[in-house]
Amino acid sequence: MWVNQAFRFELSPNATQRRALAQHIGAARFAYNWGLEMALKARAEGRRLPSAPELHKAWNAWKRENAPWWTEVSKCAPQEAFRDLEKALKNWQKGKSRFPRFKRKKLTPDNGARLTGSIRVFSRHIGLPRIGKVKSKEPTNKLLKLLEERKARILSATLSREADRFYVSLTCEVERPDPKPKEVRSEDDVVGVDLGLSSFAVLSDGTRIEAPKPLAKKLKLLKRRSKQLSRKEKGSNNSKKAALRLARLHRKVKNLRRDFLHQRTTWLARTKPVIVVEDLNVRGLSRGWLSRSVADVGWGTFLRMLEYKAKWHGATLIVAPQSLPSTRLCSRCGHLHGKMPLSQRVFRCEACGLEIDRDLNAALNLKAYGLAHLTGPTASSAGSHAPGDSSGGGTAPLSRSTSHGSMKQEVAHRHRPVEGRNR
Repeated sequence: MWVNQAFRFELSPNATQRRALAQHIGAARFAYNWGLEMALKARAEGRRLPSAPELHKAWNAWKRENAPWWTEVSKCAPQEAFRDLEKALKNWQKGKSRFPRFKRKKLTPDNGARLTGSIRVFSRHIGLPRIGKVKSKEPTNKLLKLLEERKARILSATLSREADRFYVSLTCEVERPDPKPKEVRSEDDVVGVDLGLSSFAVLSDGTRIEAPKPLAKKLKLLKRRSKQLSRKEKGSNNSKKAALRLARLHRKVKNLRRDFLHQRTTWLARTKPVIVVEDLNVRGLSRGWLSRSVADVGWGTFLRMLEYKAKWHGATLIVAPQSLPSTRLCSRCGHLHGKMPLSQRVFRCEACGLEIDRDLNAALNLKAYGLAHLTGPTASSAGSHAPGDSSGGGTAPLSRSTSHGSMKQEVAHRHRPVEGRNR
């Protein structure tokens, strides 16, 4: 099967190439903001929002007199920026996201430039349009071999800058062997994964996965670096140095979180035949009073990684609906309890007397949901049972809900954290 896969490399450009890379990223940011300004004018005048081709046509007429630097960058940089803007505007119209915002001119990974066309991979070098052959700090042998064997095709290259380092992410179409679905021989091959904040995840077999929480660990230093930056005169060399120190720290936090999520999702997809997770409203949770903690653990990225890695490794991913009261449902008898404050870390069943960790209880309920909704020839061998009454869901692909109606029970009722232990 052919799948889209990104290969990310840190670049080691010379001085001329550094200027060219920064110029392409800046051009993409400028074009995006220019197009957004056109969209805001159209919205204020009650006109239809412009499409990417319309913006590109207007840009070509405007740039000759107002952007003399346009000849120094690839035409793909503004063109792809307009496509990104068009996608963002459509997501806003569909209610999937808020209205796009202007991109700031600062050291942030949100700014980047996507290039298409003549992109080549060499040993330790990557050829980019209008920039040339740039040295890579990391080996490119794996991708180069796939390209030489015609098992991969490069679709685009995305340039990005984090602090003082430049990166390129090559989006490729890669041929992978069709994964053989993992055989489900018993109930032990089905694992429920309950995501939380006190522990990143608790599995139905009792395994606990602790998150590194890099933001929480570096928060004090981040605040100090941010305050140092605010005290510097804007535009001065000292201000630029302080901004670079702050950006480097943000990069470190991001890399620690991303490395942890890649390791955990790969381990789950390789070792667990059936994985059951809850369809969390991550967007809604990230707007609440626990937004910093939710962002620190990276639930959304975890679920997204787990989705495509499960396909790669032949694992089955079952997503339980948000309506499933996994925390309040007794995993032994199915009795449904009322609200549970965050301070109550032990689930006590009034009906059968079960006492169990609340996270483990939720993971067991997710496992039971997965057993009840297994489909295919392996379902009968694993058995099927579910506590209480559950409805909806199944083996549908992972969905991302943006509504605020139903979310994870512990956060939705907005109990204040007790002794710093949050879910």
